[in-house]
Amino acid sequence: MAVSRGKLIAAFAAVYVIWGSTYLAILFAIETIPPLLMAAGRFSIAGLILCGWARRSERAPPTRIQWRNAAMVGALLLVGGNASVVLAERLVPSGLSALLVATTPIFIVLIEWLRPHGTKPSLGVIAGVLLGAIGLFVLIGPSALHPANGELRIAGVALLTFASFAWAAGSIVSQHVELPSSATLATGMQMICGGAILVVLSLIMGEPMHFDVSQISARYLAGLLYLVTFGSMIAYSAFVWLLRVAPPAHVATYAYVNPVVALFLGWAFAGEQLSARTVVASAIIIAAVALITTARGSTHPET
Repeated sequence: MAVSRGKLIAAFAAVYVIWGSTYLAILFAIETIPPLLMAAGRFSIAGLILCGWARRSERAPPTRIQWRNAAMVGALLLVGGNASVVLAERLVPSGLSALLVATTPIFIVLIEWLRPHGTKPSLGVIAGVLLGAIGLFVLIGPSALHPANGELRIAGVALLTFASFAWAAGSIVSQHVELPSSATLATGMQMICGGAILVVLSLIMGEPMHFDVSQISARYLAGLLYLVTFGSMIAYSAFVWLLRVAPPAHVATYAYVNPVVALFLGWAFAGEQLSARTVVASAIIIAAVALITTARGSTHPET
C-alpha cells in the first residue's frame, strides 16, 4: 500500500507526542474516579463517537466476524495492555513500570518472528530494540529497580510483563484478522468492545461502590476530555492505522519515545528539571528509533 510520507509523519507524531502527554491527563482523571471505570468511560465514549462518524460514510454494517475480531483485539490492547498497567502501577514504582512496559517492542519482534510464516528480524532491528531498552534504562535510572520500601511486588511485575505481551500480541493479531476496511470504524469497534469488558471488570472489583459523582472535579473532566479526544480518538486511531501500513516493530517505538516526550513536556510546561542523564538517554533512544525504522527485515518468512 502506497502511503504518503506526510501521513506517516503525522501519525507517528500523534502516537509519540500525544501518548507521551497523557500521563498528566490520566493523573487528573483518576483523582475522583476509579481507574478501570475511568478507562471504560474513556474508551466507550471515544468508540461510540468514532463508530457514529464512520458509519456516516460506510454503507455495509460490520459483520459478526468483524465484531468478534474487534473484540479480540480490543481485549488484548485495551484490557490486557492498558488496564493491566493501571492496576500494576499500584504495586510497583512508575520508573520500573516504564522499563517493563518498554519491553513491548521486544515482544513484538519475537511474536512476529515465531508466529507461523513469521518474519525474521534483521540485525538492525534487533540492535535497535536492545539499544532502545538500554536508553530507557539510562533515562529512568538504576534506582527504578529498588523500590523505596525495598520490596519488589512480584504481582505488579507479572501484570506489567503480561501487559507488554498482550499489547504486542494485539498489535500483531490486528494485522492478520478481518476488520472493517475503515480504520476509523475498526478503531471505534475495538474501543466499544474494550470499554464493555472494562465495565464488567470494574463492576467485579466493586469500583462503582466507591465512586461519588458529587466529587467529580473540573480537572477530572478536563483530563477525561483530553483522553477521549486526543489520547483515544486521535492517537489510538493513528496507532491502529499505522499497524496497517508500517511494520509492527516500527510502530512499537512509541514505547521508547513516550517517556522522553513526557519528561520534556514537564520541563517545558511544568518547570521540571532536565539532567544530563536525561539528555544522554534521549539521544540513545532517538538513535535506537532511527536504527529500527531504517533497518530492513528479512524478506523470507520463517516456516
